[in-house]
Amino acid sequence: MHDGRFPFEVVSGVPVVTAPEEIDITNAPELRSALLAAAAHGHGRLVVDMTGTQFCDSSGLHTLLAAHKRAQAEGGELLLVISAAPVLRVFALTGIDRMIPNFTTVDEALAQTSAGGPNGHRRADGAPEGSEQDGLVAHHAISELDAEVC
Repeated sequence: MHDGRFPFEVVSGVPVVTAPEEIDITNAPELRSALLAAAAHGHGRLVVDMTGTQFCDSSGLHTLLAAHKRAQAEGGELLLVISAAPVLRVFALTGIDRMIPNFTTVDEALAQTSAGGPNGHRRADGAPEGSEQDGLVAHHAISELDAEVC
């Protein structure tokens, strides 16, 4: 299945969206549309395959955070698959890596969706999911990134 440039497939009932090599202000709205379309095919759970993503700016972070919040509001979860060091670094610096569970392979993320679900979910490192404080840290860090870009 495709939504513009962002293909997705449903694997064991879980939509998996393939993110582009670069996520920035020029394609974040299309990614948002693809995430919404993919989420309509699942039951609140969604995996974003970012293994090919080498760059993600603040608009991409905002898009992924919004998808995460939407999934949580529906009793689901958003899981990210990230392998590029620069992308992992941005997620770590902003604190988003503590809010949205992330994995190194799609298989690991899919195994997590069948293992526990959102209520008993733990991050890949075994720590509890992000707190409200983590959300404030991430919001502040994204605001700083926005300021640096301008």
